[in-house]
Amino acid sequence: MNRIILQLLAVGFCFAVVQGLQCYKCSVGVGALCFTSKTTCGSGEVCYSGVGEAAGFVTIKKKGCIKVAQCNKTEEVNFPSDSNTTLYTMTKTCCSTDLCNAAPGLPGTSRLSLTLATITALFMANILV
Repeated sequence: MNRIILQLLAVGFCFAVVQGLQCYKCSVGVGALCFTSKTTCGSGEVCYSGVGEAAGFVTIKKKGCIKVAQCNKTEEVNFPSDSNTTLYTMTKTCCSTDLCNAAPGLPGTSRLSLTLATITALFMANILV
């Protein structure tokens, strides 16, 4: 009897440990900038990356979790929401592995970090000499 109870507890523990799908989230990005954080999707959701265009030349980006039924579709975003004026259109592409909707790096971030590190090293070398 104890053995059965222990097996049931072990199986229950396995289900409790399972976590949801991890995705990058970006509410709205413009051009090459899309500030991301990590989020956990709910049941029946997958990761998505959305790319759209506003005013014929401004690139709009979004990332996050979405229901499977909304994947690989193009939607029109209107402003105000009850009007027929399209603000932008967006196509959402889905994937289903952890962090598969890759978070882009900020342009120039590595260059900026390298520049600051070099200036700091030169400054410290002048102080120590």
